[in-house]
Amino acid sequence: MNKISNPDRKDWLQLLQRPTQTVGDIEATVNDVFDNVRAKGDAAIKKYTQKFDGATLDSLLVTDLEIEEASKKVSPELKQAIALAKGNIETFHAVQKTKKVEVETMPGVQCWQEKRPIQKVGLYIPGGTAPLFSTILMLAVPAKIAGCEEIVLCTPPNKDGEVNPTILYTAQLCGVTQIFKVGGIQAIAGMTFGTESIPKVYKIFGPGNQYVTVAKQLATKHNVAIDMPAGPSELLVVADDTANPAFVASDLLSQAEHGVDSQVILVSTSESLINAVEKEIEEQIKALPRQEIAEKSIANSKLILVENDETAMDLINEYGPEHFIVCVENEDFYIDTIQNAGSVFIGNYTPESAGDYASGTNHTLPTNGYAKQYSGVNLDSFMKSMTFQKISEEGMGQIGNAIELMAEAEGLQAHKNAVTLRLKSLETN
Repeated sequence: MNKISNPDRKDWLQLLQRPTQTVGDIEATVNDVFDNVRAKGDAAIKKYTQKFDGATLDSLLVTDLEIEEASKKVSPELKQAIALAKGNIETFHAVQKTKKVEVETMPGVQCWQEKRPIQKVGLYIPGGTAPLFSTILMLAVPAKIAGCEEIVLCTPPNKDGEVNPTILYTAQLCGVTQIFKVGGIQAIAGMTFGTESIPKVYKIFGPGNQYVTVAKQLATKHNVAIDMPAGPSELLVVADDTANPAFVASDLLSQAEHGVDSQVILVSTSESLINAVEKEIEEQIKALPRQEIAEKSIANSKLILVENDETAMDLINEYGPEHFIVCVENEDFYIDTIQNAGSVFIGNYTPESAGDYASGTNHTLPTNGYAKQYSGVNLDSFMKSMTFQKISEEGMGQIGNAIELMAEAEGLQAHKNAVTLRLKSLETN
C-alpha cells in the first residue's frame, strides 16, 4: 500500500482519486451494445452472452426445473444462514415504512402525501468469480416489502449456460418473478428497452463493474431510473491505537478482494498503528484464495497518517467512502461529524462484512464519491412519493386571490382564469 504522511490539503484531490477509468474510455462500447440490443432484442443478447461469457443459450429465461434443481445443491447450513440474513434485512427494512403524511395548510385546503411501489423493477446480480447472492437479499427483500409487482433479475451464466445455484435459490426464496441468464452491459440494455424475453422495467438496481455502471447511467437517457451510479467497491477505515491491527487489516482485505479496481484506505493519527496494519496485510494476504486480485487492489490503496481527528474527518468527508469503519477511542466525534458515507461501521467488533451479509442494513451503496449526494438503497428506493390535495369552497375562498395575483405576475392568464371562474361561481352561490 502507498504510505502518505500528513498530506497537504491542496494535494487531497489528487491523493483521493479512485483507480477507475473515465466514462469516455468505455462509453463507446456501452453505446454499441445498447444500439444492438434495442434493434435486435434477444438475438443481440445471445450474441453478447456468447462473446463475453462464452455461453451459447437457446433460452434466456431460467426455468422452474432449473430453480428446483439448484435448491437441492445448496447446503442446509447455507440455507439457514441465508434465512437468518433475510430475517434481519426484512426487520430493518420493514420499520422504514411510513404512514400517510396529512396536513390542512389553511382552512379548507387539505394536502397529503402517500407512497406507491414502483411496479416493475430490475435487479442486476454480478456472477463470475464472486456470485453475489447476498445482493439479491438486499434488493428483492425491500422490493417485496414495498409491493413491487414485477421483480426481474438478470445475472451472467457460466460457460455451460448455468447460473450459480445459490443465486437461483435465493432469488426464488425472495420472491423474484423472473430470472434471466444475462450479464454485463447487455443485461442493463435488455431491461432498459425490453426484448422478446426480457421485460422493460422502470428502475434498475444493483452493483457491477465499470461497464455495468456506465450502462446504468446510459439507461437513464432512455426513461429508466437507477438506484445510483454504483461502481467498484471501496472502504475507508479510521483507526487509532485502540484498534486491533489484525482486525483492521482483515477489513481492508475484505474489500480489496472484490476486484482489481477496488480501493481501500486507512486513515490514522498513529504511525505505529499504520505500521502494524501494514505488516498484518502482508501476512493475511498470503492465505487468500483471491490473493492476486487483492494484491492489485492493495497497490491502488493508501495508508494515510494525519495530525489529528479534525484533519482526519475533513479528509474522510472529502473522500466520501462507500463503507466507513470507525475504530477509535473518540468514536462519538466521527459518528457525529461524518457527512459523506454510504454506511458506517463502529467499533472493533463491527466488520464491514456484517453489513454485506446479515446485520440487516443494505449493502447496495454509493461509490466513487457519490456518497456526497446519494443514499444507499433502502425501502424508499422502491417507492414513489405522490402528493394529493383537496380544496373546499372555503379553501378556494382563502387562497384564490393569491393564486390569481401570482399567475398574472407570471403572465399565465389561463392559470388565473381557472381560479377566477371558481371564485365567481362562489359569489353566485
